Amino acid sequence: MYSKLILMANKKIITKKSEDFFEKYLNNAAPTGYEWEGQKIWMDYLKPYVDTFITDTYGTAVGVINPDAKYKVVIEGHSDEISWYVNYITDNGLIHVIRNGGSDHQIAPSKWVNIHTTKGIVKGIFGWPAIHTRKGPKEETPKIENITVDVGATNKEEVEKLGVHVGCVITYPDEFQILNKDKYVCRAIDNRAGGFMIAEVARLLHENKVELPFGLYITNSVQEEIGLRGAEMITQTIKPNVAIVTDVCHDTTTPMIKKEVQGHTEIGAGPVISYAPAVQNKLRERIIKTAEDNKIPFQRMAASRSTGTDTDAFAYSNGGVASALISLPLRYMHTTVETVHKDDVENVIRLIYETLLTIKDGETFSYFD
Repeated sequence: MYSKLILMANKKIITKKSEDFFEKYLNNAAPTGYEWEGQKIWMDYLKPYVDTFITDTYGTAVGVINPDAKYKVVIEGHSDEISWYVNYITDNGLIHVIRNGGSDHQIAPSKWVNIHTTKGIVKGIFGWPAIHTRKGPKEETPKIENITVDVGATNKEEVEKLGVHVGCVITYPDEFQILNKDKYVCRAIDNRAGGFMIAEVARLLHENKVELPFGLYITNSVQEEIGLRGAEMITQTIKPNVAIVTDVCHDTTTPMIKKEVQGHTEIGAGPVISYAPAVQNKLRERIIKTAEDNKIPFQRMAASRSTGTDTDAFAYSNGGVASALISLPLRYMHTTVETVHKDDVENVIRLIYETLLTIKDGETFSYFD
């Protein structure tokens, strides 16, 4: 059916052009609340593969195929990354920070940062006391209260002359790299990878000349990292019938993670399909059958109460939307070296693509049909 045979015959989905886009998209900073430049990069790549775009007040971007169709299916990722805000500048020119999203204070010491100002980027460093000075029976650990950014200034006035003030957003400058040929490493793979994967689904649909019987809304939401806010807004605009969300989940095979608590998922073993109250069971089983039919490896994960992803926002909107979550396993979440396996990225793309081919116009996924 359609170009299923073409897809399966061509093992590799990601091209040089698409990987170059992924690198450019990742290297651009898009902290929560400041996603629009990244959205422009994403929309520029997606433009040849969609009919039109929707954007909203806070910056969510949606590429639409078949915008006049009554039945609407969403495939979604989120575009924002964790960051910091300037919170307080001391008299001697050091900067205290607060989180914008779930930034990890323990990885901050010795990291370079970019402070975003109206005058441009100001470079800074998270300093930390030398090992020789940290004496005593109990060594102090990094905390939000004791980490500071040093911009090389001697006083508060010098900091302010650089254009730095309370409320400036701070990001890490770490950029895209490939580790051992098949691992993508960068900050913000959570969840810039989601935006990349749904864009690749759109590309494949276009290249394989697939004519979908419904409207497809390729959705790159903002502000997920502070509570799914972008998805909460855009679902009211789209009013979808079905939503397939993609985000990242933990590789639990690295040190200090208890599988008894977090379950067992790992990079290189395929997409992760979630079980949770927000996940509509018939839609999830459709995804599992699609994976089995197309010999796409997959893993399972259970979530207590909520998934913690945009799945929850779509599921519990508009009187209830059939929603499911396909996750990309990732190592070292919310660090500057988030790591995913290229094969998993391709298999998430493949699984979403093949699942879309099974959805019929008007399908309700009702438990009572």
